[in-house]
Amino acid sequence: MLFNSFPFLFLVIVTLVLYYNKFLRKYQIYILIISSFVFYTYGQPILSLLLLSSASINAVASYFVYFENNKRRKKQYAFLGVAFNLAVLSFFKYSPLFGRALEHFRSLDGIGDFLVSIPLPVGISFYTFQGISLVVDLYRSNHQSECPLFKVDRNFIRHYIHTIFFISFFPQLVAGPIVKAYEFYPQIKTKYLEEINFESAFKILIIGYFLKMVIADNLKDQTFWMMFPYFQVHSSYTLMTMLFGYSIQIFTDFAGYSLIAIGVAKLYGYDLPKNFNFPYISKSFSEFWTRWHITLSTWLKEYLYIPLGGNRRGRVRTYINLFIVMLLGGLWHGAAWSYMFWGAYHGILLAGERFILQRYGIPNNRYLDIVRILMVFILVTLGWLLFKLPEFPQVILYCNAMIHNFNYPVNQTIITYVALYTFPVALYYVNYLLRTRTGKNYLDTSIVYAIMLLNIFINSGSSGEFIYFQF
Repeated sequence: MLFNSFPFLFLVIVTLVLYYNKFLRKYQIYILIISSFVFYTYGQPILSLLLLSSASINAVASYFVYFENNKRRKKQYAFLGVAFNLAVLSFFKYSPLFGRALEHFRSLDGIGDFLVSIPLPVGISFYTFQGISLVVDLYRSNHQSECPLFKVDRNFIRHYIHTIFFISFFPQLVAGPIVKAYEFYPQIKTKYLEEINFESAFKILIIGYFLKMVIADNLKDQTFWMMFPYFQVHSSYTLMTMLFGYSIQIFTDFAGYSLIAIGVAKLYGYDLPKNFNFPYISKSFSEFWTRWHITLSTWLKEYLYIPLGGNRRGRVRTYINLFIVMLLGGLWHGAAWSYMFWGAYHGILLAGERFILQRYGIPNNRYLDIVRILMVFILVTLGWLLFKLPEFPQVILYCNAMIHNFNYPVNQTIITYVALYTFPVALYYVNYLLRTRTGKNYLDTSIVYAIMLLNIFINSGSSGEFIYFQF
């Protein structure tokens, strides 16, 4: 069920009416759980059993991890919980990749065909990561201490219901933001209509839908021509423009989704973490990853980079850890070699940047900062080719066409539309920069929100799935 569809709007409204009905107040969690499974089963009914099974196993594992006093058994329960989540993710997400690799071995054709046929459940990358965070956070905490990360209800049934709710909460179920258990569980309580800041929620929703439906969905009609073999007949200028447009498209598509998820969650009294913070003004690649898909970046840092040793075991080990984390982060995005190359690409950029900064340093200079921002944006944008084009040889062909097609005719229509629909994003960023200096939000006016809302109704592009739904 897409966020930009009438069934989703109908589900949100019906759920709100039931949720804040004073006669049903004590059933609020159950109402949201039912709505979440309605949302999830709308497209893949049978795979809802996987979601329920995953949440159930995580509920059992986390309960035993938290209340087990024996350290050895506690560790065993935590290991089994994490292993289960990783096994589910690996089987459903990466089996097709292994299946395609087995095509070279004729004696294993049957196995390869089976692995390739395994469906990819929507949102599995997100809810398995949330399950891991639940188990690991409780393993790290001590329920006997005075200040645990969060408390687990001694009554298993209540803990089970809370865990099902945490894993399945529909605004963030299929594409995040990735919510950590210690961020969500303390919020589980009765919500009252008068406590909700509906103005803030609606403003977030308008910005989110504008970014997705007006910017991203219109840009996708122009960036469609980046696909093989269409890009081969376009000029270098058109190819560069389309790549720039795709960079803006993937930002507005995912940032728009995250804002919609945050806004819808606010309607029910739950705060989800910020997922984007104007990443395209980053002066370094490390800063970019504190601004882009923030919940994934922090998850990888807390549950992978730091356990690997972080930057505590010398420079060489730090470079290796950065590379490993980004390589696995790339594979998290999809079961294709192009995603692995994308992760390796960012790992090299992060490690190389860290080496240069430690060895030479960079002076604090305003004009140099502008150059750094442009360099980071250009290299990040080049990396998005690995997202857009499914086969690595096609990425090479696209780059080759950008270098050699300067004599081809320029497609004025594509360039005009990309410029038109990236202009509001430029204003969005300029307003942020001005706000950081003056403290005033120049776009936070009724007229601006009215213009965005009008464009959502009359100038939306053709409806398309969110790019990150595939992950």
